[in-house]
Amino acid sequence: MVTMMASCGSKTETKKEMNTLSFNNKQAVSMAAIACNEAKADYAALAHAINEGLDAGLTVSQVKEALSQLYAYTGFPRSLNALSTLQKVIDQRKAEGKTTLEGLDASPLPSDYNALKQGTEVQTQVTGQPFNYAFCPAEDYYLKAHLFGDIFARDNLTFADREIITVSALSGLENVMPQLQAHVRGALNMGLTQEQLNAIPAALKANGLLSEASRAEAAIATVVNGQTMPSSPSVWPLGEPNTAYAQYFVGNSYLAVLDQSGLCNVTFEPGCRNNWHIHHGAVQMLICVSGRGWYQEWGKEPVELKPGVVIAVPEGVKHWHGAAKDSWMQHLTYHTNVQPGNSNEWLEAVTDEHYDKLK
Repeated sequence: MVTMMASCGSKTETKKEMNTLSFNNKQAVSMAAIACNEAKADYAALAHAINEGLDAGLTVSQVKEALSQLYAYTGFPRSLNALSTLQKVIDQRKAEGKTTLEGLDASPLPSDYNALKQGTEVQTQVTGQPFNYAFCPAEDYYLKAHLFGDIFARDNLTFADREIITVSALSGLENVMPQLQAHVRGALNMGLTQEQLNAIPAALKANGLLSEASRAEAAIATVVNGQTMPSSPSVWPLGEPNTAYAQYFVGNSYLAVLDQSGLCNVTFEPGCRNNWHIHHGAVQMLICVSGRGWYQEWGKEPVELKPGVVIAVPEGVKHWHGAAKDSWMQHLTYHTNVQPGNSNEWLEAVTDEHYDKLK
């Protein structure tokens, strides 16, 4: 069961408790899915998550605020499309006679409000120390005055609420691990408990967002426990360490079984490759879906693997495949033309001398 401990209160109480989560458990799970699907630009899944969130008591104001905030992390196009999705969901709910809570808008700001001053204070709390992006002063100003000033000052979401939204959204994006780790720290600094933080990947898993959950878990493991934990480099799930076949690999690989037909996703870390081997009584299909790597048949030139490259490995042909030295690589694999008594014959490793010639 996914749980996120929450504290609910009136508008006035929320203003006083900006470092307390205002969502109940179901609302927090839905908000994590809303934010992650916004980042992924999966608007069908987003509509479903919004409906579940509204059914759980999230208000239109809270969802609208979350989707507006995310333009600072995922860009205006995704934010605007997500807000359009919210409008459609609201219209559909009205047509179906469903109850939808409008909620309160943010409180007016005082006439002497100083966005840069307030934003600098909030950013310092999020990061745990003063932060100045001297390389680009304009970006530094936008972060302080606009994101942590103008946006975070809107009190229809608490600071803790906003960090759940941000961590969930960044988990839905590829290649932003430094920012994801920074906001995991920020979530703790802004009032989330360890239990609430761990509930974010659990909530993503509950909504079928497996690779996104693995990114969140990896970031949390690094920040909280000081552990280096691999995460999927793409939307495809990382799976588990491929320990059953580790003796036939140089480097680490991971296996995710996708369905009962035998379709799997195999993830190779940079430099990882399997031994030369032969499939007897079956044709192996390889479909590269992420990163860059190599496939080679005995006596032939290597073939570069990039997303979209499909290889049909002939039955009985000696070959190997793996990642490039400087890139993770993922490929889907399954077998066809399977004959009775089919088997794999594992042979010698691909030597460093042979592998290092590949560019």
